[in-house]
Amino acid sequence: MQPSSHYSKAPITEAIIDLKVTLPDGFTVENLADIHTHVRDHFPTKEAMHTGSLLFQSGPSIKIDASREHHGFLFRSEDGLRIFQATLSGFTFNRLAPYHTWEEFSSDARNLWEIYKDICKPSSVTRAAVRFINRLDLPGPLPDFKDYLRTVPEVSPDLSQGLSSFFMQLQLPQEDLNCMLIINEAFTPPTSPEQVSVILDFDLFREQIWQSDDETIWSFLGELRHRKNLAFNASITDKTRELIA
Repeated sequence: MQPSSHYSKAPITEAIIDLKVTLPDGFTVENLADIHTHVRDHFPTKEAMHTGSLLFQSGPSIKIDASREHHGFLFRSEDGLRIFQATLSGFTFNRLAPYHTWEEFSSDARNLWEIYKDICKPSSVTRAAVRFINRLDLPGPLPDFKDYLRTVPEVSPDLSQGLSSFFMQLQLPQEDLNCMLIINEAFTPPTSPEQVSVILDFDLFREQIWQSDDETIWSFLGELRHRKNLAFNASITDKTRELIA
């Protein structure tokens, strides 16, 4: 079977576009609240986001100092399938399943980015990333991972071959795109006893300085998405393609 860039039963559970930025001096989290007036029709729910830190000090007595810093806001669509994060460190757009097309997803993200950019006026973008998290529900039990996956954990033949849990991460430089591809693979609880479910997660990013109004950011994100498609198809077998075709 020929690899496809579109599957009728696409296993994408979450797609993410993420841009890290540098904001002007003096810009505060309170300024981020203004974004909600521009998006509340489509993102009615607003939630505060915090970063946490924990400091331990030893000495005659032990001191624990836990603090939380208000870092930004999360805006959620009424159906909960679209999430827009606006923080002091950047912009993130999440689309949960069902994911339809890159064109729809990236267009939604870009419209929200324009709002974030107009209000926050970032001086630069320092990191651009796409991430696609897939869930593969495979028929179980699996006598051999390699029937469905081409990127798999290898267990020494001198050890027992039963595998109840695993997490594997690969970091693969993509020199032609000057970016990094991170592949995470792990078991996840199946939806039925007859299945074995695997998370196949592709995270691609480049750290670079762009001007915030640089149009090439979005064409580059499209290149990352295309590379993700290549990586996904390279990681599965024809048996898996038949399941999601």
